[in-house]
Amino acid sequence: MMKITIIASIFLVWMSEGFICRVTSRSRPPLFSQSEEPPALYIQVISDVDDTLKSSGGVNVAGVALGGIDVQYERGDFYPGVAEFMLELSRHRSDGSATATPPKVAILTARAEEFKVALELKETSKLSIAFRSAGEKLGIQNWGLGPVLYGSVAEWIVQDKKGLRKFSNFERLIQQDITGSIFQYIYVGDTGELDQEAGETMLREYPEVVRAVFLHVVSDEPNPIVPPPKLINGRPIIFFRTYVGAAARATQLQLMDKASLQRVIDAANQKLDEVPKSSDKWLDLDHDLQEAYRTKQINSK
Repeated sequence: MMKITIIASIFLVWMSEGFICRVTSRSRPPLFSQSEEPPALYIQVISDVDDTLKSSGGVNVAGVALGGIDVQYERGDFYPGVAEFMLELSRHRSDGSATATPPKVAILTARAEEFKVALELKETSKLSIAFRSAGEKLGIQNWGLGPVLYGSVAEWIVQDKKGLRKFSNFERLIQQDITGSIFQYIYVGDTGELDQEAGETMLREYPEVVRAVFLHVVSDEPNPIVPPPKLINGRPIIFFRTYVGAAARATQLQLMDKASLQRVIDAANQKLDEVPKSSDKWLDLDHDLQEAYRTKQINSK
């Protein structure tokens, strides 16, 4: 109950911000006065890859992580419900209406561009196919992973530079809509590779176009603590353990509806169908399922 109250408080503060733009050192002036009704903008999800879309397995070489730290899932495993979660965020425009042509997911990754031949996210990859399939189930063709902005060997070696590189790549991405009249963005990353630093910088510098940040809590130890949500410039940062938990928070923030939440629940359950119920994967999912069902009940009242 306390968790619901916290999220509800965030939602009220967040909604009170509306679409009023803040002017910062890097931001653009507002396109609409406070008295004008803003247009319904498309939502483009921006995502990291390793430990966000799929597990790194916690593999490292000479102490340097090869993508992340998550040891709960095997290297290369897709997280249950991840494609459906990002699809539902992409389907809902800024006014809550649904679009039949959701933007593809933009990728900000620390993977080195110098190794692109080996690490490139190709259209034929299992990950790309899984995302396209999620769209096709709803009758949406050619949805999936879109532009990919890579890191470099420098950030792979000097880990502390990864957050800055992802933020600078975000600034490159938003040049596609320099007026801010088409897109708003939701960033999804994880807690293992300075995605939090990148996400917080996005909210500090561009709160008028970044609606929320979601961070997947990963660890090289079992049962990591999930931090409470926080606000930066009136925009929420949500920490989550499963994509069902993330979808519950997104529903509370009116970033998707309860039917969308149910589709994420169904996909996650199906993904773990053959996993033993004694697994800690089910423990995490069952915990977040309780939150999801409470959210659906509240939204039905």
